[in-house]
Amino acid sequence: MITNKIAFLLFMVPITCFAKENSNMNEPTVVTYVSLERYVGLWYEIAKIPNPFQKKCAKNTTAEYAIRKDGKINVMNRCTKTDGEIITALGTAKIVDKTTNAKLKVSFVKLFGINLFWGDYWIVGLDEDYRYAIVGDPSRKYGWVLSRTPQLSDEIWLQVNEILKGQGYNPEDFVKTIHETNE
Repeated sequence: MITNKIAFLLFMVPITCFAKENSNMNEPTVVTYVSLERYVGLWYEIAKIPNPFQKKCAKNTTAEYAIRKDGKINVMNRCTKTDGEIITALGTAKIVDKTTNAKLKVSFVKLFGINLFWGDYWIVGLDEDYRYAIVGDPSRKYGWVLSRTPQLSDEIWLQVNEILKGQGYNPEDFVKTIHETNE
């Protein structure tokens, strides 16, 4: 039980301090502007580039964001393991680029009230109605497709793939997330 919680501490956090930059490629471009009031709330993970900190997540992965009074954002990530156990990670996000609100840092590790190991969380694609978002990091080692609903239509998925390609990601690297509606 304790090891599950420790392993899950880094759930959905791109630890870019350990990622090597791809020197042959420019960084992804973040969206022009993110209204935090519209962005907060519940998001379903539709697909991700597999990563070590989510290896125990088998299905029903979500992220929920809430603005705090100090301007930071509470983050609650949740998923279901293969044995049915639900695991949760609580974290904090802070805005790095206040002009766009599209570059954030996220930490799920806290020691004596201080957040440690901040990872990049860049919003590189966002539907104008905030129906879906594409999140990545400068190295393109990490990436997520999020949606307000557990599924995306084929038409929207094609749009997402075009954005991923335009941002230098290979859509084939993304693995779709299973969502069960009866849980």
